[in-house]
Amino acid sequence: MGVYKQFAKETFIYGLASVLPRVVMFLLVRLHTDVLPPAAYSVNTKFYVWIAFFNVLFTYGMETAFFRFFSQMDDKKRVLRTAFTSLLLTTTLFFALLWALEKPLLHLMGVDTDIFRVFSFVLFFDTLLVVPYAYLRVTHRPGRFLFYKLLNSGIFALGNLVFLLWFVRWWGGGDAMRWYLSHPKVYYIFLSNFIASGLTFLAFLPVLRHIRPGIDFGLWKRMFRYGYPVMIAGVLYIINENFDKLALERLAGKEVMGAYSAVYKLGVFMVLFTTAFRLGAEPFFFTRSKHKDARKNYAVIMSAFTAVAGLLLLGVMTFLQPVVGLLIHNRAYWKALPIVPVILTAYLFFGIYYNLSAWYKLTDRTHLGAWLSLLGAVITVAGNVWGIPRYGMMASAWATLGAYGSMSLLSFLLGRRYYPVPYATAKIGLYVLVAAGGGFAMFHLFYHQWGIRLVILILYLLLIWRSEPELRALVYSKLK
Repeated sequence: MGVYKQFAKETFIYGLASVLPRVVMFLLVRLHTDVLPPAAYSVNTKFYVWIAFFNVLFTYGMETAFFRFFSQMDDKKRVLRTAFTSLLLTTTLFFALLWALEKPLLHLMGVDTDIFRVFSFVLFFDTLLVVPYAYLRVTHRPGRFLFYKLLNSGIFALGNLVFLLWFVRWWGGGDAMRWYLSHPKVYYIFLSNFIASGLTFLAFLPVLRHIRPGIDFGLWKRMFRYGYPVMIAGVLYIINENFDKLALERLAGKEVMGAYSAVYKLGVFMVLFTTAFRLGAEPFFFTRSKHKDARKNYAVIMSAFTAVAGLLLLGVMTFLQPVVGLLIHNRAYWKALPIVPVILTAYLFFGIYYNLSAWYKLTDRTHLGAWLSLLGAVITVAGNVWGIPRYGMMASAWATLGAYGSMSLLSFLLGRRYYPVPYATAKIGLYVLVAAGGGFAMFHLFYHQWGIRLVILILYLLLIWRSEPELRALVYSKLK
């Protein structure tokens, strides 16, 4: 029981570190959709698509390699120095390359020069902090991790309020106002991000000061060999996550893409839970891998994760109407609401897939993880290219579900061969079936019947309460 309490505690704190910043971003959806029409919102979406893509390239799997080798080796400082110095050198080089290739990249990304330069600085600072953040996680310092995450999101939110709400009130004219009007409003979202990233980097200096530069090239080669398939899988994951937005802009127009992207953020509740789980689970999987009960622990965690994720899915669908009314007041975006149950189910499968990914990380078969991501990317690209001209934005949502569902199934089958874990497959399948089926029924059959939606939610809660003794024990221990 102590293992699960420790895991739950760290996951809860990492959850706060993940949830609270994303809640801030989520609450800003109301501000962004109020001040930006759907076509302009598509620019905001595209900026962060490219940030995610280049971030994977800039880190080239070093974060996951750091976790693996830090947990294996006695000389942990050597692992820390090698990982951080490697990213410091390569990030500086990549940053210079971005500026050298500015013109072709502007054309590729479809942004103007000012936005591109802000983009490059955000990427620079965020990449340099990957290893320090990972170090806080692997040394079990979730409180400090939470502090830095909240600092970053707080500065970002304040910047959005200043530039999008208060600037015109404070400066009614003069040079400041002429500068402000010389950029589109969406630019100031990115400028706020740059300020937040830069100040967070400065706040991290006391941590960075204790990391002496230096590379053990023999160790670096081993880390790179372990990490580059993770990078490939990461690039393919970005395709799975974001190709739909880029394809919708090209095949259906910026307005459709903007509406889809804003409503897609309603899936953030599942993303938050999955991300919180990932932040707690990754170091847990590695540090517990040599214990005799490791596989049993992984099985219990999988069941608990699926149960809670299903509850979250049904909870969002139960209260979807007030959430939409509160956060997306602009009705021009509401045409994308039918994607919500599909996207929530897709992220449920993505969380399951991440649980299952332990087998290829713990057996050093990260190349097979890359092949699984390739499968998802092929489904995503094919589903969008074929489906958008025929079915519009719904094709994008179903392609996402198809990708993550297929990846989960194949990963489960491969995991049974290379790293068997005694998962309670029947119980997990029941959770998925009831949660996903209930979510679709709530939207398509009982959208205006609050009572029926609430009954479905309560019945599912009773199901997992009876089926998960570890969850019950954990809840009882907290109540005592």
